[in-house]
Amino acid sequence: MPCALDAVSAAIVACEACPRLRAYCTRVGREKRAAYRHDTYWARPVPGWGDPAARILLLGLAPAAHGANRTGRLFTGDVPGGSSDFLMQALHACGLASHPWSRAADDGVTLSGVWISAAVRCAPPDNAPRPDEVTRCLVHLQREWAALPEARVILALGRLAFDVARRLLPPAATARRPVFEHEGHYRAADGRTVVASYHPSRQNTQTGRLTQAMLRTAIRRAAAVASA
Repeated sequence: MPCALDAVSAAIVACEACPRLRAYCTRVGREKRAAYRHDTYWARPVPGWGDPAARILLLGLAPAAHGANRTGRLFTGDVPGGSSDFLMQALHACGLASHPWSRAADDGVTLSGVWISAAVRCAPPDNAPRPDEVTRCLVHLQREWAALPEARVILALGRLAFDVARRLLPPAATARRPVFEHEGHYRAADGRTVVASYHPSRQNTQTGRLTQAMLRTAIRRAAAVASA
């Protein structure tokens, strides 16, 4: 299945479906942040990465303007101690990542049993993609999900990722609309499951809304469901 994932990744990188997002990513890559003025920004849509045999699809919101939009790898390269490091520290503690940090696409970090993806593949202004942009990007996620035949669980980081993740799965047996809450879960009719977590944004981690212990608990819950 790596060949299928390669094709999905190539289609993501070549995508020009959202002019507003493409223009923003290009501008950010040209203007740069002072700390990264000597870097060459990726400034293109960002594909997923991880273990092709993953049983867990970890779904974030979108690339960070000076993180993945710069490095070309999701949850990689934002400020030290930011969401990238916070997430990787938790994955490492749970035995799913080789290192407790994520700084560059060539930093040697590998994932075991996890594939990292995003609801939107281009960095959006103010970290807020429009609904039409989310909808246009869904086809990439659907193809990526189909190319991960072992995946049984989606660990959704944040409300938007949770709502998008549910669109990948058939409806649940119950008609009750699932409510987003940390460690909440949604089980589809085919047995595949979405587990929810607050997003490891600095706003959430610095205020204590999401702690390392909370994120690790959500990851372990997803791993347990995936192994059941």
